[in-house]
Amino acid sequence: FFFHTGEHSFPSRRGGLSAEMALFQNAVGTGVGDAILLENIDEDSFKENLKTRFAKGLIYTYIGEVVVAVNPYRTLPMYGDDKVKEYKGREMYERSPHIFALADAAYRAMKRRNQDTCIVISGESGAGKTEASKIIMRYIAAVTNPSRQKDIERTKTTLLQSNAVLEAFGNAKTNRNDNSSRFGKYMDINFDFKGDPVGGHISNYLLEKSRVVHQQDGERNFHIFYQLLTGCSDQMQRELYLSRNATDFIFASAGNTTKVSGIDDHRDFAAVNNALQQTGFSREQVRTLWYIVASILHLGNLRFSGTADSSECSNMQQLQVVAELLGCSVDDVHKALTTRVVAAAGQYVEKKHGVKAAIHARDALAKALYDRTFSFVVSSINSALQVRGDDKGSHTGKQTVIGVLDIYGFEIFEMNSFEQLCI
Repeated sequence: FFFHTGEHSFPSRRGGLSAEMALFQNAVGTGVGDAILLENIDEDSFKENLKTRFAKGLIYTYIGEVVVAVNPYRTLPMYGDDKVKEYKGREMYERSPHIFALADAAYRAMKRRNQDTCIVISGESGAGKTEASKIIMRYIAAVTNPSRQKDIERTKTTLLQSNAVLEAFGNAKTNRNDNSSRFGKYMDINFDFKGDPVGGHISNYLLEKSRVVHQQDGERNFHIFYQLLTGCSDQMQRELYLSRNATDFIFASAGNTTKVSGIDDHRDFAAVNNALQQTGFSREQVRTLWYIVASILHLGNLRFSGTADSSECSNMQQLQVVAELLGCSVDDVHKALTTRVVAAAGQYVEKKHGVKAAIHARDALAKALYDRTFSFVVSSINSALQVRGDDKGSHTGKQTVIGVLDIYGFEIFEMNSFEQLCI
């Protein structure tokens, strides 16, 4: 479902249909374009209308200013430049239902009233929310900055390229969706007085950290792990002590699924590297990201032996790899995983971890590393999107914002973590 806070109003059915509203009544056999025009407004009629339209390749239906989208799970030829021109500057009811109409209505409402606008995207997992948010951003990029100003083009490029980076680090294959967002995202796009994008800001929440160390059967870890394994150069592979086989790493194969037929991890890794460059990451920062991702994979292969009261790492060579990738000493990493400090009566006592506690410490470190890496990625993208220099000046007039909220899709798993409760 997609909704925006606009300023449009529609005549009631009792008052008769205007010529524009009549456009909603599509050709015979294709259903009704706006559900408020259904003869019987009930759940069965609504679903039957969606089914009829979907069978004819019409995936969008209105409920007034709400757009309902049914995911076709395939690419449709309905988002090209010709469609952008068709919906640009038009009222929602002048064309057949489309997400472009929603994006244009939100954009024009912002410009016309000089007020902030918000688009909320919600639905269950696999409904197509992330794709919808990308389509909205592509449309806004297509209809703005006709004079091709360099700074505005930079902002548009960063906004569009940020999707590839965030999907790599924040999306994963689940049993319901091959590219499921495992985090919530709210994006502000800042516009100047002419209506051109001059900056933005991304807020992320509820990253599914538990996926780093455990996946349900049939699911994968975050995409970036498999992209790195398959897409990195031979030199980097040796530098990071990796293999091409994801099953060699427990954290990458806990769900017994490492490949997805519709995903090319090798190609996507090249796209992510390009997107990182486009969004302002330095070569050293990118290199550090790959070191951290690789260290998390190696962390999952650490084993411990001992008793319920004490433990030690049983594959020290693996621990040496983790320490090297993290830039720490072997002793420091080993101590962090096998001991804890207890504070009592103002005194600090070092206590040994048992085997079970050491495994928990290993998993906690992996989750914390990934969570902070993801936050760093988002923060770096925000730095690149920050409104710069003269764009902050008073001569640009009042800045307005379009907010796009991509809500986390709800799922019920066989094992439900704390993140699922929060969602």
